[in-house]
Amino acid sequence: MYESDHTKFIKKLMNKNPELTMKQKEARSIWWDKKLDKEERKRFKESSISQKAYVYFS
Repeated sequence: MYESDHTKFIKKLMNKNPELTMKQKEARSIWWDKKLDKEERKRFKESSISQKAYVYFS
């Protein structure tokens, strides 16, 4: 079965450094896995100013 060079590289890298998976999960939790506060989200949406239809010329 065909494996691209990229796939081979990633497999070799993951075999050499098994802790990378854990580091990926930790980094993901910093940036992506967050609880959303509904009240804060609502205030943010209400405070935004709607954009005009064509913003480049008045």
